[in-house]
Amino acid sequence: MEGAPGFRPLYRQVYDHLVKQIASGAWKPSEALPSEQALAAKLGVSQGTVRKALDAMAGENIIERRQGKGTYVAEYNEERALFRFFRMARPGGERALPECGQEDVDLRKANREEADKLGLDRGTSVYEIRRTRLIDGKRAIYEHIVVPAARFPRLKEKAPLPNALYTIYQSPYGVNIVQTEEELRADLARKEDNARLGIPIGSPILHIERVAREIEGTPVEFRITRCDTTHLVYAVTIR
Repeated sequence: MEGAPGFRPLYRQVYDHLVKQIASGAWKPSEALPSEQALAAKLGVSQGTVRKALDAMAGENIIERRQGKGTYVAEYNEERALFRFFRMARPGGERALPECGQEDVDLRKANREEADKLGLDRGTSVYEIRRTRLIDGKRAIYEHIVVPAARFPRLKEKAPLPNALYTIYQSPYGVNIVQTEEELRADLARKEDNARLGIPIGSPILHIERVAREIEGTPVEFRITRCDTTHLVYAVTIR
């Protein structure tokens, strides 16, 4: 593996190679990677180059380093997935952990917006997930989620789905979510918000659109979240 003018830095080439290996299933979630020394020998690069590539992967939560044990493919359990990807909190920043409420899963064809967001042809089969999430036993969040049916075959048969969907994406489907892009805006509650959350039509509501990407950058989920912000805020810590 050699660098050349105009190519990506050598450590990024190692990064790309290892990411593709994980994406292909060469190493499963929670499985240990070979040692830095073994990877360096196999790829024909220095151990320092491998370490730099692994550091970049750890920074993106693709892998995790365990002190004294080695390097492992990151695995999402429910707590970890919620901690990383669920941003709603009580005023003051106290975490608000959601519970599952009403859920509907249907197979249908993607509309234009969904196809554009997911990089699909219009009319491609997708699963649509509509679910209500509870905070302190009260309806507070309504989610409309669309995923490609080809990546998640027979998803409807697995309902009820877990609270943290990214756990089922990873196992059994082998889809590791490592990046999300979100857009937020203030909106007014509509008829469906009233039906799902019980808030008056025209009340303030937070609208969040998210595209979630797997390891190689492919979009695999388009999610619209509608939040009753009467007792919740969107909280992000920036370091």
